[in-house]
Amino acid sequence: MAKKEIYEQKTEELLMPIILQHGFELVDVEYVKEGGNWYLRAYIDKPGGIAVDDCEVVSRALSDLLDEKDFIEDSYILEVSSPGLGRPLKKEKDFTRNLGKEVEVRTYRAIDRQKEFTGVLKDFDKHTVTIEFEDGQTKVFEKSEIALIRLAFDF
Repeated sequence: MAKKEIYEQKTEELLMPIILQHGFELVDVEYVKEGGNWYLRAYIDKPGGIAVDDCEVVSRALSDLLDEKDFIEDSYILEVSSPGLGRPLKKEKDFTRNLGKEVEVRTYRAIDRQKEFTGVLKDFDKHTVTIEFEDGQTKVFEKSEIALIRLAFDF
């Protein structure tokens, strides 16, 4: 397992009791390098949405635990935030929560001369995602073909 995955997994383990205590949902944890800095990001949610105060509570508790456990070798910036409207669907619970909702799918390579598809998420399993278009047609995508899948949103 790569260092990145170990850090994400250990952080998730530290976060779960905090998240459960406050009735939140842990959407994702990522450890990424951007512009020369490492970022440890936790995305949290709850029905009705996450407020800044919610992020602050989780951030303070997590920061204390990270200082205590001190398992991340590099210096990093900790961020706790809402996943936002355009968040990608990554985990099984993301797909389950969004069954029946409209999603955008972007593929790595063109399929039938296009790389972007919008439709209703009808089904998924470990390897595939099925969406239904407005005309009632369905399309099954291999997850390995998908560069990004997220909720579609209109403004």
